[in-house]
Amino acid sequence: MDLDDVVVVDAVRSPTGKSGWKPRKKKGALYYSTAHELTKQVIEDLVRRVMDKSSAFDPNEIDDLAWGCSGQMGEQAGNLGRIGVIISDKKLLPDSVAGWTIDRYCNAGLQAINSQAHSIACGCGDIKIAGGCEFLSKYPMGCSIQATFKDGRKHKLHKNFMKRSISMGMAAEKIAAKWDLDRADLDEFSAWSHRKAVEAMRDEDWYKKRICPIKVQKYDRETDKKIRGEYDIIKKDEPPRSVYLDKPEKAMSFMKKLKPRFKTDGRIHAGNSSAIVDGAAAVMLMSQKKADELGLKPMARFVTTAVAGDDPLYMLEGPIPAQHKCFKRSGLRMEDMDIIEPNEAFSSPVLAFAKEFEYDFMDPRVNPTGGGISIGHPIGCSGALYFTEMVWEMIHQNHKLGIQTLCGGGGVGIATIMKRD
Repeated sequence: MDLDDVVVVDAVRSPTGKSGWKPRKKKGALYYSTAHELTKQVIEDLVRRVMDKSSAFDPNEIDDLAWGCSGQMGEQAGNLGRIGVIISDKKLLPDSVAGWTIDRYCNAGLQAINSQAHSIACGCGDIKIAGGCEFLSKYPMGCSIQATFKDGRKHKLHKNFMKRSISMGMAAEKIAAKWDLDRADLDEFSAWSHRKAVEAMRDEDWYKKRICPIKVQKYDRETDKKIRGEYDIIKKDEPPRSVYLDKPEKAMSFMKKLKPRFKTDGRIHAGNSSAIVDGAAAVMLMSQKKADELGLKPMARFVTTAVAGDDPLYMLEGPIPAQHKCFKRSGLRMEDMDIIEPNEAFSSPVLAFAKEFEYDFMDPRVNPTGGGISIGHPIGCSGALYFTEMVWEMIHQNHKLGIQTLCGGGGVGIATIMKRD
């Protein structure tokens, strides 16, 4: 079996909820949910969708579940992928489904998907689930390392690691300087991300096709007391700002006033950085043979995947060598892609990719439904979330080819090319 014999039969994601730097104060839309609930509700919804499409589909045939998650502590510790199976409705996720969890920072969700695709291509099962969850309201980026140093024991990181470690924000600044990126362009792209996300949300009939509404226990937001028997149903992404579409001049005037976040004379600020959010997403993969047996029409199939390491001090550039590997392996070029889906951790790496592969950073193929700056960047979930966005948009616009890429902490990049028949 080849990799292009592996197909996606459904993909779904939660709406994203704001978490921000002070989540307890801001209390975003998903704040009163949990990583367990987000995981459970999304994977159950995915299985229901496939059952609705095919009466012959048997959840007992699901072989494995792979889950991306970066902050593996608290609710997100103890193998969240397997926990998702354990806590789910047994008619949907029987205990026979295995489960594992991966932390490759922002790569994690897409790596979970790719690894499951590779497994099917090797003949190790016909039906697998992959995805990810990140609950940044409780577990911010780097929380597991920070918690370790607060446990009262002596810990020491290797000096070479310390010399070659850098924050994502400073890496974004270094990339902006290296590629000579103008702040006005960085801001223009960021505003455009919001406009696309808002437009996609307003196309309600299509938007809801990939959204799993999340049921959240209702609390009094002033006292944090549970309101028994009452729930909120979250149906839409919280971060996208309609002002960028409805009143663009006002929005850009505000963005110009934002001060650099990571460097006093820098170009990176809150407006051209990704939104910090909570979210989950899940994808079901099958062999083409199994999909045919069940009468399921593939949404898309795999062409090739790649990972690459790069200079950790420029960690956000990792997708560049990963994309080059994908193109070399497939014989395709960037010009062949109908959708280009780079992760918007910050706007600077996205503009750097455009320079490297010689396309306009405002090319309509780039993140047509928005990205991390507008919808948000739930770290270990992002790869699965934007994979879901890409395959649904390929169907929506009748596109044939799409490439998705993400950077990751430590200078790792990942890329995947998908196609539709």
